[in-house]
Amino acid sequence: MSIVRNKYRTHSCSELRSNNIGETVTLSGWIDSLRNLGNLVFVDLRDDSGITQLVFKDELIEKICEVRVESTIKATGTVISRGELVNKERATGEIEIDVKEFELLGACEVLPFTVSKEDNAPENTRLEYRFLELRRERVRNIIKMRSLVTKRMRDIMWGLGFMEFQTPILTSSSPEGARDFLVPSRLHPGKFYALPQAPQIFKELITVSGFDNYFQVAPCFRDEDPRADRSPGEFYQLDLEMAFAEQEDIFKVGEDVAYKIFSEFSSWEVTKPNFPRISFNDAMRDYGSDKPDLRIKNKLKNITDIFKDSNFEIFKNGVMNGREIIALCFKVDASPSRKGFDEIVSFYEKVSKGDRLSYLIFENQEGVQNIRGSLSKALSEFEVSKIKEICEVENEGNFVVFTAMGARKKVLPSMGKLRLKLAKDFNQIEKNVYKFCWVVDFPMFEENEDTGKPDFCHNPFSMPHGGIKDFENEDIYSIYANQFDLVLNGNELASGAIRNHDLKSLFKAFEIVGYSKEVVKEKFASLYKAFRFGPPPHGGMALGIDRIIMLLADVETVRDVIMFPLSQTAEDLMMHAPSNVTNEQLRELHLSITKDEEE
Repeated sequence: MSIVRNKYRTHSCSELRSNNIGETVTLSGWIDSLRNLGNLVFVDLRDDSGITQLVFKDELIEKICEVRVESTIKATGTVISRGELVNKERATGEIEIDVKEFELLGACEVLPFTVSKEDNAPENTRLEYRFLELRRERVRNIIKMRSLVTKRMRDIMWGLGFMEFQTPILTSSSPEGARDFLVPSRLHPGKFYALPQAPQIFKELITVSGFDNYFQVAPCFRDEDPRADRSPGEFYQLDLEMAFAEQEDIFKVGEDVAYKIFSEFSSWEVTKPNFPRISFNDAMRDYGSDKPDLRIKNKLKNITDIFKDSNFEIFKNGVMNGREIIALCFKVDASPSRKGFDEIVSFYEKVSKGDRLSYLIFENQEGVQNIRGSLSKALSEFEVSKIKEICEVENEGNFVVFTAMGARKKVLPSMGKLRLKLAKDFNQIEKNVYKFCWVVDFPMFEENEDTGKPDFCHNPFSMPHGGIKDFENEDIYSIYANQFDLVLNGNELASGAIRNHDLKSLFKAFEIVGYSKEVVKEKFASLYKAFRFGPPPHGGMALGIDRIIMLLADVETVRDVIMFPLSQTAEDLMMHAPSNVTNEQLRELHLSITKDEEE
């Protein structure tokens, strides 16, 4: 790497080799560690590039021992050989610096936690002193990789013929999506800007403006509760939009970016284009999730038909009342204990909010099949044999869990969560692979559980597959949108669609969920104006950069891949934000603070 060479350093701390022996050099950096052997003191000096060992002798020993670890120093000395004491794990391991003089540049106080080694410091402490945690090699490598990945994304997009434009940060509030961050206007009392949840409308307007292919590494802001895979407040995504484009065109770009990034920045096996495509309905049927993790082979099985004429009244009545019986088989060497099954049942009841779970264990005892489980005596021999056949039970210790208490819409996602838990518990998630798929054909509308009225299922600006003619369908829940998600290892990596650029169709879509034409004109005035003046067919997608880095770095939370993240309580503990402001600032913004009355 290139460094500035001046009075502070002639070389970086990763640069010197045996061919530099005999040279006089100057290095600057942080004291990573200090080892006092009495007549010698060894210091590992660290900078952004790496580590070089320094040797302090004679009168310099007392002086260097007064300096704390993580202080910055400048040291000048001669490059010498380490002889037989070569450190093969370090690039500079053949040499060390015989220090002739050094200068303390920045003294370090007592550290709140150990920097050179990982410790169990609380997360809030590490976030308060994030600038110290960023000195750790593991954390630094992740942040550096993020920079390289972002640069590579830009290179790929430019190579595909896209141009990068920046869209506004101060914009208007939208009635759709998550909660906005609002910014009060000083010049327009009582009015507010909103920080963009995504550059959705702007990037559509770019295509209307006559630009074919747009992309942007875009900051997005949503006032959401923290999650492991999303930072509260803000996140970054690679946004792109294409004029005169079909779904296949967007897929080609998305696959090119995703495959190159994951194959170039990881040694894991990566799905090659063309990525598998799974309809939303099939994803829910087979995996209980619209973010299917294809590293897990187990699929959900519908065994409802087995019990249409069952003597087991609970299941028979459930089927007659429209319930579906969904099963899941896990092929393990030894089935869980009774306590283990109790924990599985308890987990399912929690995620399903009260539904019951049954199970069967298939065993062989001296060549004779033995069936155990919560319903082993309630089911007929035919029913057990059909369960075994449909669920593809093979070996001793295989077990099947199934439910018949809930409606399909509720049972499938609950079983999907159980699938993920059991795969993790029984070590049945394929390792060291990135498995991509597209989830396509999302329903345009879904029923709101609270109101019973239709809501948008995914993106309200998506074009139905059949255009405006689809809205003539009496069953609006059978309308499918030209929208899609890119999924990787059970994580939504990107979302996109072919946009609805036809005003009549767009008005009809919003009318179905309760918005009048006048409301749409007001809330989406820019799109309404633009789509009256020759809009091109267009579509696009956005890939989540934070989540991409999280998966490449193989870490559990997105906070680990952000340079200065917010805490789980959505606070910047380092900068003390959010913070109070002065009364004068409030007056300039024509605001006042009110407190909720105590109950």
